[in-house]
Amino acid sequence: MRLVLQLVARLLLIVALCLGAATVWATFDAYRSVDRATAASAQRVAQALQALYWHELLLRSSRAREHLLPVPEWRTLDTMKLISPGVCVEFQPAVAFEKPLCGQSEGLGKTPPRWFASIVPIFLGSHAEVVRPVSPRAAAAGTVVATPDAAAAISLAWEYILNVIDVALLMAAAIALLASLAIAHTLAPARAIVTALQRMARGHYRTKLPRFRSMELAMIGGAVGELGTRLEEATEQRAALTRRLIEIRDDERRALARELHDEFGQNLAAILAFADTIETASAKQNREDGIAQDARMISQATHHLMASLRDALKRLRNPLPEELGLEASLVNLVDSWRSQSAARPTIQLDLRGDLTDISGPAATTAYRVAQECLTNALRHGAAREISLRVERRAGEDDALLIRVEDDGGGDAERVARSAGFGLTGIRERVAAAGGSLSILPARGGLSVAATIPLAA
Repeated sequence: MRLVLQLVARLLLIVALCLGAATVWATFDAYRSVDRATAASAQRVAQALQALYWHELLLRSSRAREHLLPVPEWRTLDTMKLISPGVCVEFQPAVAFEKPLCGQSEGLGKTPPRWFASIVPIFLGSHAEVVRPVSPRAAAAGTVVATPDAAAAISLAWEYILNVIDVALLMAAAIALLASLAIAHTLAPARAIVTALQRMARGHYRTKLPRFRSMELAMIGGAVGELGTRLEEATEQRAALTRRLIEIRDDERRALARELHDEFGQNLAAILAFADTIETASAKQNREDGIAQDARMISQATHHLMASLRDALKRLRNPLPEELGLEASLVNLVDSWRSQSAARPTIQLDLRGDLTDISGPAATTAYRVAQECLTNALRHGAAREISLRVERRAGEDDALLIRVEDDGGGDAERVARSAGFGLTGIRERVAAAGGSLSILPARGGLSVAATIPLAA
């Protein structure tokens, strides 16, 4: 899952939790606001009746204090204005048949759903009545009792919640949207860093990154740039070391070829001469003890060894591209394999592009790759047809493509994992030239492809 989506999801979860907390707080505050309104109504009515009490006491001093209140004047419109909606107020001791004086509760808020009306009292409890004395100095003046209407209280709470939730939802949506845009904008440079790492994985180590405003991203970008520089230096050092090792190995191959030619070849020639002499002498003496036949067999074995030695010397001596050029050396290589036996598979050579000016390490590497791949296809497979294609790709990516395909079967994965000297050698040569080598399955067999940059 993308990091931006993860952060946005977490942000939405936090917003949802905050919204839920705000809903719970709004429910509690709205529900308890009825208690505050009840207390305030009782206090206001008590103060109004206290003023009325002392006014009646001064005007009607002949009456007993306990008979001053209630008076008809207290149930007036002015007193109704002092009572909050959903609250009923009564005077005690009450007069017979006197009903409480209630604030307007009709149409007070929206009708809440049943689940809300049943859950809220369970968790928040019921409302208590509020009692206030008319006059703290005159206990006989009576008391004011304010009682909230439970249904009106729940309606008020539901109305308050709806109003708060509407605003909270708009704020939550705005916060989530703006925060998501901010997160996406902040993490946008991460895509450039990933692209740079992907280019480095393909071998383009010097990938320039833009300057990031964020200190953390700037540190990551600097680390990526430093990593690319070190990888390029390590790759160049490895390529130089590989080229040096190849040069040393080629020198050893040439020295070994000289030793084989001078020592082993001459000894084989001497053995052949001795065998011919023995066979000739035995034939002149007409001896029938089998010496002539043994000498003939020694001659045949010696001829076989000399043929094998010639093949080995061809592989060990200086490569033909240094003498004939790449194109002529490839033609000579294919012709030499064709001429060895008529029973060998068909070898098709396809040369494309201008190969005349290709020389040096690139030509040597291309020749060695083609030589090794043809050898493997001929000796280790049951191919009936082998295709060697060498193409020069001109333009900005001036490179040489060598592809050898055969229909002799084989497991591409097993061959790619092989640690044989032949494949290891061409891998090292291609890597030293700054190219790439791939071994893939082809139609009925294997396909070995090498790309060698000519600018390397």
